Amino acid sequence: MPEPVGTWFFEWKPGICPLQLAFSGEEGDYGDMIRINEEVLIDEGELVYEFSRSSGPGGQNVNKVETRVTLCFDLQKSPSLSEQQRERIRDRLHGRVSRQGILRIDCSSHRRREANRKECRERFIVLLSEALKEERVRKKTRISKQQKENRLRLKIRRSRVKQLRKAPGKDD
Repeated sequence: MPEPVGTWFFEWKPGICPLQLAFSGEEGDYGDMIRINEEVLIDEGELVYEFSRSSGPGGQNVNKVETRVTLCFDLQKSPSLSEQQRERIRDRLHGRVSRQGILRIDCSSHRRREANRKECRERFIVLLSEALKEERVRKKTRISKQQKENRLRLKIRRSRVKQLRKAPGKDD
């Protein structure tokens, strides 16, 4: 029987990363966890939603209802991320991360608060997954000697063709 920890049940399985443990149900059911990529799961409780009046669509409703959603995620205090992952996110999303280490995402394109909240969450997942991708190392390649010679031969031939097109000058 797995050990209960809060409302989640952790069950060690050989060959499975601790972040891929089954939470409160069948494998793949993570409850209130957000899957960013194969390695990172973030608890929904780590996200803070702020609501304010939107300047977007909504007619007269705009002045009365707070439909704009701002998602705030504290990178510094998140137990879901390693220090290397935090650093990578800070580097790649430096324009969205404050000095205090809080990532902010605003959404106000919909008339309903829940639709904006859902869009914020989706943007958050996409931003973090893109920021956490490792860059492929570029392999340095050299142009072969044959390619260089071909290029020079074609250059010379093209130059001759252009010379033949010129009108004869006074000296010729």
